[in-house]
Amino acid sequence: MGFGVSGSTAVIFLGVLIASGTLYTAAAGSAEQITDARDGKGEDLLDRRNTDLEITKTVYNQSTDVLELNVTNTGTTTLSVNGTSLLVDNDYVTPDTTSVDGGGSTDVWGAGDVLVVTATNNSTPDRVTVVAENGVAASNSTIEVS
Repeated sequence: MGFGVSGSTAVIFLGVLIASGTLYTAAAGSAEQITDARDGKGEDLLDRRNTDLEITKTVYNQSTDVLELNVTNTGTTTLSVNGTSLLVDNDYVTPDTTSVDGGGSTDVWGAGDVLVVTATNNSTPDRVTVVAENGVAASNSTIEVS
């Protein structure tokens, strides 16, 4: 065998070695990302299972067009006030004010705490829904009119 055969064998061996190293790096990185995504999905599912909301009071004041809701976090997951959405008759409504147990400056809505939400609405609503950041919702179609 001449130098050409030995040289080409060395080049092919070196190419296979480099390709194998690159393939392993890509496969290991992809496997790690998939594992992280599955772990994150499991944590999100646990948060949803541990989240429960209850609308304890819904009052619409006809003279001021103000809707006031009291929503209790009856689950064990701590929620974000800013991540909570309000739907009035299936329309997204931006709350005028929010407060947790009387304190308006916090974004933390812990277990057992009551979130008070006020919003301006032009007519008496038929249904009010509060949706937490993780998708858990509570609805109330019994609205007290004052």
